[in-house]
Amino acid sequence: MTGWTTPPDGRGAGTRGVRGVRGVRWRRAFSQAGRSVAVWGVSTLTMLVLAGILPDFRLQSADGDSSTTIAVTAAVGAGVFGVLSALVWPLLVRLLLLVPALVLGLLVFFLNGSLLLLALRLNPSGQSEAAPETAVIVAAVMSAVASATGGALAVRDDDAYRRRLYRLADRRRRGGPACPGTPGTVFLQLDGVGHDVLETAVRKGLMPTVARWLGSDPGPGGAPDADHGATHRLTPWRTDWSSQTGASQLGILHGSNHDVPAFRWYEKDTGEVMVCNRPTSAAELQRRAVERTGDGGLLSADGASRGNLFGGGADEQALVLSIAARRRSRETRSRDGYFTYFSDPANAVRTALSFVAEVVREIAQSTRARLRKERPRVGRGGLYPLVRAFATVVERDVVVAAVTGDMLVGRTAVYADLVAYDEVAHHSGPLGRDTEQVLGRLDRALALIESVAEHAPRPYRIVVLSDHGQSPGETFHARYGLTLGNLVRAGCGLPVPRRAERTHSGAEARAAVRAALRRPVEEGGRRHRPADRRSEPIVLASGNLGLVSFPDVPHRMSKEEIDARHPALLSTLANHPGVGFLLVRSERHGGVVLGAYGAEIPLDRLDDDPGPLAAFGPGAADAVRRTHSFPHTADIMVNSFHDPADGEVLAFEEQIGSHGGLGGAQARPFLLSPLTLSAPDDAGAEPVGAEHVHRVLRRWLRESNGPEVPLETAPQEHVA
Repeated sequence: MTGWTTPPDGRGAGTRGVRGVRGVRWRRAFSQAGRSVAVWGVSTLTMLVLAGILPDFRLQSADGDSSTTIAVTAAVGAGVFGVLSALVWPLLVRLLLLVPALVLGLLVFFLNGSLLLLALRLNPSGQSEAAPETAVIVAAVMSAVASATGGALAVRDDDAYRRRLYRLADRRRRGGPACPGTPGTVFLQLDGVGHDVLETAVRKGLMPTVARWLGSDPGPGGAPDADHGATHRLTPWRTDWSSQTGASQLGILHGSNHDVPAFRWYEKDTGEVMVCNRPTSAAELQRRAVERTGDGGLLSADGASRGNLFGGGADEQALVLSIAARRRSRETRSRDGYFTYFSDPANAVRTALSFVAEVVREIAQSTRARLRKERPRVGRGGLYPLVRAFATVVERDVVVAAVTGDMLVGRTAVYADLVAYDEVAHHSGPLGRDTEQVLGRLDRALALIESVAEHAPRPYRIVVLSDHGQSPGETFHARYGLTLGNLVRAGCGLPVPRRAERTHSGAEARAAVRAALRRPVEEGGRRHRPADRRSEPIVLASGNLGLVSFPDVPHRMSKEEIDARHPALLSTLANHPGVGFLLVRSERHGGVVLGAYGAEIPLDRLDDDPGPLAAFGPGAADAVRRTHSFPHTADIMVNSFHDPADGEVLAFEEQIGSHGGLGGAQARPFLLSPLTLSAPDDAGAEPVGAEHVHRVLRRWLRESNGPEVPLETAPQEHVA
């Protein structure tokens, strides 16, 4: 298994490794002992309450006893009953295996009552007694309370949780075909976690599992202690201009994100607004990608897609948005992962308690930020605490359970998305205490999946990656007092509403919530088929990327046409301090980038004179040129201001951690891959674009004898 997974306790060789194993064992023993004591205490209290309620059940002599004697009698009785249940009950179950189920169900109550009567007889005080029929009731209530208490206390016990997942997957694995001996591959997407954020988390000791994979266990103070034998390598890669999950995941899973200019955009030929986290849009984008590549996707044979926007051609799909809009059938059950997971009551208890705890945590954190008057800050009220809890608890638990189930049945390739960090970072910022806690919990999920791999029927290689990062900064509206839409209307000479309209965050978690509840993922009717006031511009936001379209013009307008229609619009936008640059079509140059002070640079000259793109780093010119070639690129593409010194951008949405355009850490996600796989790029250069990452993942599947079908030729791009 070396090179595929590292044993969960194998953090190094020698004395330190032995001590680590012993420490884990001692912690587990103390944890189990603590739960046993708590269950015993609750059982004692239950017995005291029942003795006060039921007339035929007493814990004292007829002459009366002191409160201390009664309490001791109840404690001893509860303890003896617990011991007898633990020792005798398994033997009785084995002896009664041949008894019909209905008869056994009735016997359970009488056997439990008999054990309680025996416990009362063995009580040293000799004062307790109960009628046989009362003993049955008392035993049933005590057993139920003890079971509920034990389940609640074990709710965050990953060992107990893992054992439940083993049992769940074992039922699915029985009777299935034998697993091949070749290694399978699990791709885990940490949505929105940038390369630099991951490095910082490892350095601070927030993600010990990732630190161990990289060969640096955090020592005191969080600093790397020493090289303990890395099993993985960390590689950054660069996103396309549209640095968001829709474009990145479509390119990674299906090999093409051509004509995806943003998270949401207006298509003039259909009069529709496409939104990446809307089921109908996701299904259409997936169809276009498959048609363009002629290939089903990364997971086209014996693959599983879990919690993603797109299916990747997988045979098994659950919690996948692109199939959520279809009529339910045996082949398209997007929500089956929820039903499978919550069919186990222990899972339901674990997740429900964690959900409530997360809601309370969010309310406390947002209240603290408001009292401290932290800046920047966005509203976190309404339903947001519930949405956050869904993303960080429910979605995480269900997806992790689905992945472990896929591993335990020996599936060849699995791709899963964990959206927890992305959702919290949008509202709390990409750096800070709130997001650090989320990163720690994601690391525990990675550790759980790693330990499950040790028990899988085939070896597994675990690849962790992200689809984009996040860039900090306040909102455009908070800094300048108006939205991008209002600025566009002012430049067109149109009246500006006094109250700015809020844009939606577009976080993937909101789409997952609505899909899980079978609610349509829409954002207001006019946004998707704007039929009224067709002469007015449609302004859409995708993080710090804005798109302006004129719906009454059937083609992509040129700079010359825009100037003739609205002479002040382009100069108003380009010279605004919150705008970094514009992209428009030019009848003379094909395409131009506009900036402040009259800067106008044709796309074919950007390599020699990047102009306003200079602040956005290498690769910005290529990303802009590629987007310019898309058929559905907006009439005006607006990228916000970016400060290279602190990495800040200005989101056109209500987000203080944003992504979707160029500027800062949002365009620099990561690949964390086992050393047994080849390097992402033989030349040592960073992979550029989601389509490049798709080709890397396909190569890794080939190296593992995976199920993919290599593309004959790479998808052609139409570069202006």
